[in-house]
Amino acid sequence: MTMTDSAWRTARVTWRSLILMAAVAFGTTEVLCADDAADSGKAAPATTTVDAETGLTALNKQKTVLLDRERKRILLRTQVVLREGLLEMLLCRAHTKEHESVLAVDSEAYIIHAGLLAVGAEPGHPVRFQPEFQPPAGQQIDIWLNWKDADGKAHRIKAQKWVRHVTRRYYAAPLAKLPAGLTIPKESELKYDAANEELVWFGPMTAAQRDQLKALSDDKAYRKGIDSFYERSQPRELDADWVFAGSGFFTQKDGEKWYQAEAGNVICVANFGDAMIDLAIRSSATNDALMFEPYTERIPPVGTPVLVELIPVTKPAAPEPNEATSPGTPPSQD
Repeated sequence: MTMTDSAWRTARVTWRSLILMAAVAFGTTEVLCADDAADSGKAAPATTTVDAETGLTALNKQKTVLLDRERKRILLRTQVVLREGLLEMLLCRAHTKEHESVLAVDSEAYIIHAGLLAVGAEPGHPVRFQPEFQPPAGQQIDIWLNWKDADGKAHRIKAQKWVRHVTRRYYAAPLAKLPAGLTIPKESELKYDAANEELVWFGPMTAAQRDQLKALSDDKAYRKGIDSFYERSQPRELDADWVFAGSGFFTQKDGEKWYQAEAGNVICVANFGDAMIDLAIRSSATNDALMFEPYTERIPPVGTPVLVELIPVTKPAAPEPNEATSPGTPPSQD
């Protein structure tokens, strides 16, 4: 019986995934390359390659996903694609969502998922909104970023340092009326909304701006509002952890299965039901309520190559019930 094109694509995606997951998990050398199967209707096995630069196993033909079994981590060869704007993710699949992601990787998403399984990461579940909100769950994944600056100096930092809470937004503070004699400079980002009885400020406020605006009046409510703008608008880096949510498969009407993270949502900072890796907190994906933006000053120029490390976090082993542990002595590490 001849398979239809749709049925073949369904079987090929499922077969590719299973073979790759088995290969990297058990150390065999044969995997199915992402796009090497010809359209003849027959899957063609290929051999994994060793990346000459790192000595690690390359899981795709682009050599952008590398398996480091000894150190239990996955390395992704990516590049910077965004330094300013609102963020929905830290890293997307190339040619999908570069307009809202700091990094992009040229790889199918399922290959990264399979690599994480191979180094022992355990997926949980993406965000759930019904019947009640449940944040993404799964094994914690530490993410490190490696790159070289224009002088060739190497850098390695936690990925959280490239993401901050949104500062390019409006802030409001209650104020029944403007203090007598106060005139707000026309060029200032400070405005007064008489209809809503609020002071309004846009963007981050510097200490110099705070002091200049406070010098305009001794009114306590007004000065309190200025202080609140300064405090609330200061850059704050991301202070949450990522977890291996695992995305999922969607079966289309024609029966074709689709690994949902292929749409781009590889490492998210806004909660998505198809995220592979997501923040373990509530983080809105609604455009007018996005919570994060790039920490522009810390990110190298667009196009800079960045090696991303994905490291599953192993929790300390719990003491045996009959094992005495003195106060202050941590349990043994795996």
